[in-house]
Amino acid sequence: MSGLSPDEAREFHKQYMVGFILFTAVAVIAHILVWQWRPWFPGPEGYAFLGDAVEGIKVALQHFTSNLG
Repeated sequence: MSGLSPDEAREFHKQYMVGFILFTAVAVIAHILVWQWRPWFPGPEGYAFLGDAVEGIKVALQHFTSNLG
């Protein structure tokens, strides 16, 4: 149906599986690193740390815009 011989189909499947496993491994590692950096679910204090981040962004934008003019 695909036009591949059985040996070619096995080789293609082998290469596909290697690529899939490598992609999955990179994705799992990336998810673990992001989880360490910023957990997806709030802790006991909730998402209170986001308020500090927003204030930091506001200060940075004010500093940037004050230097434009």
